Amino acid sequence: MVEYGGIIGLLVLIADVWAIVNVMGSGASTGSKVIWTVLILVLPVLGLIIWFFAGPRSGRVSA
Repeated sequence: MVEYGGIIGLLVLIADVWAIVNVMGSGASTGSKVIWTVLILVLPVLGLIIWFFAGPRSGRVSA
């Protein structure tokens, strides 16, 4: 039997790390970055969803 909880947990961890990297690379203020990072760490799934819809965007310009 395969444990899907472990796979789902790993995917959430990867998504959270990706979100935190994007928060750190954004043009937001330091205080905003700290708040978003704490939110993502404390509420991994909910924080990720909230960040996806309302979080700071990357400072990079796509061509």
